[in-house]
Amino acid sequence: MSTRDAYKPGPAAGAHVNKDGENWTLVVVRDLRHTPEKVWKALTDPASLREWAPFDADKNLGIVGPVRLSTVGTPAPVVSETRVTRAEAPKLLEYRWGDNDMRWTLEPQGSGTRLTLWHNIDRNFIAMGAAGWQICLDVLERFVDEAPIGRIVGGEAMKFDWPRLNEEYTRAFGL
Repeated sequence: MSTRDAYKPGPAAGAHVNKDGENWTLVVVRDLRHTPEKVWKALTDPASLREWAPFDADKNLGIVGPVRLSTVGTPAPVVSETRVTRAEAPKLLEYRWGDNDMRWTLEPQGSGTRLTLWHNIDRNFIAMGAAGWQICLDVLERFVDEAPIGRIVGGEAMKFDWPRLNEEYTRAFGL
């Protein structure tokens, strides 16, 4: 059995929602063993994003300006013409993905990094987003650990307990 086949996400954890009326924001926190610089590269470099992210980028996300993000693992790719609005290496990254604002912060924590993602998602899809991001960040963690297992997104995530995670986040978020 390969390392990828052996991957199984843990229980739903590390995510919560901030609620402001109908506007909900998913907040995901992950502590990583690597420096902010190494994590920053994984978040911004197009080749690194192809290892773990649910989209491809046509340019480095670490540079303010236009960028094209293309979904991966969907029946037809959805291409978003967007703009990186803030890129303060290696601590803050902001951009839009489709209609959603994305904000990543990286804080040094000992010899590692506390990674926090804020992602505004329609409340009807926020548990799904939390489940997807948990799997993506598990894969990111293995990538920065130099033990990559390859991107797990879209329909393929169903084989890796995405339905269970979605159900657990649905309960945790009171949906």
